[in-house]
Amino acid sequence: MSDDKNEINVLDELNKGACMGMDAIHFILDKVKDSKLHKLLEKQYDEYKSIVKEICKLYPNYSDKKPHETSTMNKFMTWAGVEMRTMNDTSDSKITELLLQGTNMGIIEGRRLLNHKNTDERVHKLVSKYVNMQEEVVENLKKFL
Repeated sequence: MSDDKNEINVLDELNKGACMGMDAIHFILDKVKDSKLHKLLEKQYDEYKSIVKEICKLYPNYSDKKPHETSTMNKFMTWAGVEMRTMNDTSDSKITELLLQGTNMGIIEGRRLLNHKNTDERVHKLVSKYVNMQEEVVENLKKFL
């Protein structure tokens, strides 16, 4: 079993981003009023979950450990951020704005991984899938601003 730190680093970053996305959707979903937006977020959540499953399948090729998980503190910070930013405005437009900001951060990190990390084909494909999924979500979310 190889211990390729580059692949592990990329998979850990990808896992962190997907888990943060799942956490944000989980924390914000009950605030969403529009049924189409709700359905879009459920689909996005499932896509993040699928990415995490793929990460877990690939990870043993590079390490005998498990992917780094989101810390309790990071989950709390995500929840607190959602609560603070929606305290005075729980409109679907405001929620969409927050989701777009987070998704764009994920795209930036994913693009950085694609452009600056030389990884094997399987990891590269997964990062591309993650970025493409998020770019598609951004286009779909814009309709709810």
